[in-house]
Amino acid sequence: MMSKLQIELSPLTSDRWQDAVTLFGAHGGYAGCWCMFWRLERADFKKLRGEGTKDILRQMADQNLSPGLIAYLDGRPVGWCSVGPRENYLALENSRILKRVDDQPVWSIVCFFADKSVRKQGLMYEMVRGAVEHARQRGAKIVEGYPIDMQSSKLAGQKLNSYAGYMGIASAFREAGFVEAGHASETQLIMRYFIQ
Repeated sequence: MMSKLQIELSPLTSDRWQDAVTLFGAHGGYAGCWCMFWRLERADFKKLRGEGTKDILRQMADQNLSPGLIAYLDGRPVGWCSVGPRENYLALENSRILKRVDDQPVWSIVCFFADKSVRKQGLMYEMVRGAVEHARQRGAKIVEGYPIDMQSSKLAGQKLNSYAGYMGIASAFREAGFVEAGHASETQLIMRYFIQ
């Protein structure tokens, strides 16, 4: 569903660090992740989760590495979308399930987080569109996502549990112009947007 939310998206930089802390809260989004699940080798993630992963995200913001986009509604941080070159996500590059489709350079959208106050209002669609534009401005030609497909036969009619859609929902990607490029599983797709 197209969003009725009037949001603004900005890359996470050092001057927006407190907004990320406010959005992610004391638990760092999901269980101390701080958006590092796909960026680190699994052993490092397990060892660092919590303050360690928070420190890494802070360093990325301080170095203006733009690890993701913060969505703002009326000046308040309400959403997060992690987007960057696929090779920057070590665990994704090593994934047996989310293998590369081909050897094309791609930017990957790997994670979403939304404040409870704005869920189910089309925020993900807006963040996907913003992530594509962010990648386009940095020279990307292909943007890839790995969403769960709630319309798959296995999930049809079911409701999404609390965090199962953290990599996105296929309908939001489809609406933003992404097409299927592969299947990671019965319920998870690999989708691509080709920038003209």
